[in-house]
Amino acid sequence: MTRPNMTMVAAVLVSFAHAVAAQTPPRPNESPRAVTLSLTEYNRLIDLASRPPQSPAIAPVAAVLASADLRVRVERETARGVFTLTGEVLRSGLNRVSLLSGATLVDASAAGRPLPLLVEGTAHTALLPGPGPFALTLEWGAPLTFAPGRASFVLPVPPAGTARVEIDLPGEQAGVHLSAGLITRQATVDGRTMVEATLSPGSSTEVWWSMRDSAPAAAARDVRMLAEVMTLVTLGDSDVRMVALVDVTVVQGEPRTIAVKLPSGYELTSISGSSLETSDAGGQRDGTVVLTVGDPAARRHQFLVSLERPHDGGSFTLDTGFPSLPDVQRERGEIAIEGVGTLELSAADRDGMHRIDVRELNQALQSLSRLPILSAFRYQRSAVPAGLALDAKRFTDAGVLAAFADFAVATTLATAEGRALTEVLLQVQNRAQAFLRVTLPPGASIVSADVAGEAAKPVLGADGTRVPLLRPGFRPKGPYTVSFVYLNAGTPFARKGDMSMRLPKMDMPVGIVEWEVFVPDSYSVRAVDGNVIERSAMDRELRVGRVESSRYGASGGVVMPPAANALPGQIRGRTTDRGGAALAGVTIMLDAGGSSQTAITRSDGTFVLSGVPSGPLTVTAQLAGFALASRSFVFDQQPRQLDFTMSVGQVAETVTVTGESPKVAEAQKQLQPSQNVISLQRRAAGVLPIRIDVPRAGTSHQFVKPLVVDQETVVNFRYKRR
Repeated sequence: MTRPNMTMVAAVLVSFAHAVAAQTPPRPNESPRAVTLSLTEYNRLIDLASRPPQSPAIAPVAAVLASADLRVRVERETARGVFTLTGEVLRSGLNRVSLLSGATLVDASAAGRPLPLLVEGTAHTALLPGPGPFALTLEWGAPLTFAPGRASFVLPVPPAGTARVEIDLPGEQAGVHLSAGLITRQATVDGRTMVEATLSPGSSTEVWWSMRDSAPAAAARDVRMLAEVMTLVTLGDSDVRMVALVDVTVVQGEPRTIAVKLPSGYELTSISGSSLETSDAGGQRDGTVVLTVGDPAARRHQFLVSLERPHDGGSFTLDTGFPSLPDVQRERGEIAIEGVGTLELSAADRDGMHRIDVRELNQALQSLSRLPILSAFRYQRSAVPAGLALDAKRFTDAGVLAAFADFAVATTLATAEGRALTEVLLQVQNRAQAFLRVTLPPGASIVSADVAGEAAKPVLGADGTRVPLLRPGFRPKGPYTVSFVYLNAGTPFARKGDMSMRLPKMDMPVGIVEWEVFVPDSYSVRAVDGNVIERSAMDRELRVGRVESSRYGASGGVVMPPAANALPGQIRGRTTDRGGAALAGVTIMLDAGGSSQTAITRSDGTFVLSGVPSGPLTVTAQLAGFALASRSFVFDQQPRQLDFTMSVGQVAETVTVTGESPKVAEAQKQLQPSQNVISLQRRAAGVLPIRIDVPRAGTSHQFVKPLVVDQETVVNFRYKRR
């Protein structure tokens, strides 16, 4: 084929293709298309695509009440009404909607169908589906409350945005009042009173009016009440305070107000009561206070009335009346009189007053008193109000001991270097004292202190060292022990010379002080002066006195046992170790079932328990380092001697005291150390935080000083090296 022929064929094919294309319609999306956008629009589309999806909005509350329209009609002794509530449920699902509180509902419906309600206490709650609007209809009823010339009822108000009411009252009522709200219109139509008002949402409103027609007045019933008045009169230093507990019992009717007549000369300070709504203090000008109660239908009301008036102080005469209720049919009362300080009170019976024993007073009146009751009266009021003429004579208060110690046991260890370690143990009875003030000898300092068996921290003051005491009224209730140990740095011993030892002054009286001084065996010591009595001399005097008194009895010259001098209800005894040595500081505990006592043995090991009740009991002796000793028996109030011999416990330390006493006359023979000395030697060797050369061998000198009152106990020695 030649070239011109090829050209002709190509032209024919192109013409055929154009003809076919012109006859066939174009198909959509046969090829991708391009859209041209600006950079700003492109970035905006990217931002919109990258944003997270937004969650649907949730309403802040489940539902709201928009409005409440109330229509109330009063007939005879009841008030009935229809509440129309409109609102909207904001959340999906079943929601709780609060409607009324403190109301009595007769019926409830929504769009002609029964409305599901929940009652929680006094509140009514509806269950409504949402979201969407709603319209509810509630039928309500309440009884009327009547008082002379007045009728009222309490209208519950729903917590809606707006609350309006139309009240239909019988008769032509001129005075219609609301406790909360605003009356916008009042008119009389066909012998009835129509009232329109706007109320305060969510709060109950009392509606009352004056009754002028005969029908409502006939519904009111006479009120009959009985009253009991319990009055407490407190005679203070400069005033008279009166507290009256008024108990009113309603027999008939429903009183809205109760009048209380106050005695003249008193100022009303307060009135309280569970059923009290308001009190009219303005009525006090004529001596009457009008009390308004919240629930007139209640059968019983109680009020507490407080009054006060001044007086000249000291001894005085008081002519006083008492609170009374003039509108009650019968009034009975009791009067209790208490006084601050020491008083002599005289009061004559008058106006139906009869004196009674204070134990016959009403329990409620006894619970009001805080002081000992001096006198009590009972009365039944007649036409004349109750009154009393009191003559009070006041006596000057006398001081009493805040604290005292039955006895004190002191033990002193003297060393050749002149240092002295002293322990003082007191049996204290505390009523109102917070500290024991101790004035130590010059150069002395306390190294330890114990109160009731527990460690205590002394406080150093400008006027001495104070040891804290247990608070009065707390554990223990009876006597307890207070002990302290102090170290005194003195002058070293010479070959011979004089030395003076003294115990500290304490700011509480001590019945008797027993002092034992232990000196090293290398020195011969004798007491030459001081304000103490040697124990041996006192024992001789006591022994001679007992022998002289036994000449007139059946003892035949034999020294009587300690129990022979005991009184009924007492138990006396003595504690010793296996060797017969007296044990001091032993805790004697008495357990008699419902009661208990505690005593501490003295330096000679003796103890006394007084006022012991009859019956089975157990007496236990306890001392650190020794095994417990216990006795059980039946006590019949006869004096009893009870001795304990205590054995050393499993963990014990043996201390051997050696030394040779000088050969002197029997009357001047020096005593061997007691258990107190041994105990103090042990403490100084391994317990107390001090370093002292404790004498292990030596002789003891025992002294006694009775009735120590804020003074030092002093003894002067003359010594000589052996």
